[in-house]
Amino acid sequence: MDIQTNSMPETTGNWVKDGTTETFTTDVVQESQERLVLVDLWAPWCGPCKQLGPVIEKVVNSAGGAVSLVKIDIDQNPQIAQALRVQSIPAVFAFKNGQPVDGFMGALPESQVKEFIEKNLGGEIGASPLEEALQTGIQALEENNTEVALAAFVQVLEADPDHVEAKAYLARVYIKLGEVEAAQSLLETFSEEEKQSPVVSTSEVALEIALNATDQSEISELREKLSSDPENMDLRFELAKGLISNGSYSEGGDELISLIKMDAQWNDGAARQELLKMFELLGPMHDVTKTYRRQLSAALFS
Repeated sequence: MDIQTNSMPETTGNWVKDGTTETFTTDVVQESQERLVLVDLWAPWCGPCKQLGPVIEKVVNSAGGAVSLVKIDIDQNPQIAQALRVQSIPAVFAFKNGQPVDGFMGALPESQVKEFIEKNLGGEIGASPLEEALQTGIQALEENNTEVALAAFVQVLEADPDHVEAKAYLARVYIKLGEVEAAQSLLETFSEEEKQSPVVSTSEVALEIALNATDQSEISELREKLSSDPENMDLRFELAKGLISNGSYSEGGDELISLIKMDAQWNDGAARQELLKMFELLGPMHDVTKTYRRQLSAALFS
């Protein structure tokens, strides 16, 4: 059985709240007669609590009302921790019909938090409208349908303005629309930690490639110069980057492979690095990536 949500507003409903000793009966005991209630016991000084908090909130919100979360600061509400015999935090308890029925301690990863909730729900958590909108946008972006992609990512960000993936993909849409400055401004809002995300990294590569954009007259000029000086590696490298920035991935890949065959270590391996950027941009399953990854291996190891 899938537990689905029906509309975007439910995803951002009041499924997460702060609880106290005074509200425990209403928020947990009574509420658990209607739905599964998780109680997250935490404290401001607890590092693992800060790791678990956003994860458990995300999973609870993705269930769209099948489960609610009550967060309780044990420094302010020690009686609850004592009643539940909590010895370390974070500690999470699942309540059903007014009673605790399960629990765990420590900062679990998202997959295990989801498994814990699904076990106590007795069914799988379906994709939330937020996740569905994100997937719609990703598919539209892959199909180069920028209008649908733009609308989908904006929908996600209206519900969750800090959604890292949606922001990163939206930057990709801006790049496709030629709005490079807008993409650059958006990518500059990410923290150093967020920039470690593969989705953000790929968008940064897309921006870097877009900033190398060369018009057709410049490409023609580079071709002409290269025909007169075919051993000029700088010219060939600039031509390759210009071709890739204009979407001529195979032609650009050919030029980079030629450079690698001429001298794989030229310019600190710049040709190989540029080829890897193209792979990251297109993704591992793209036909161009598969073709040129094989050619790269052959050029390096033959």
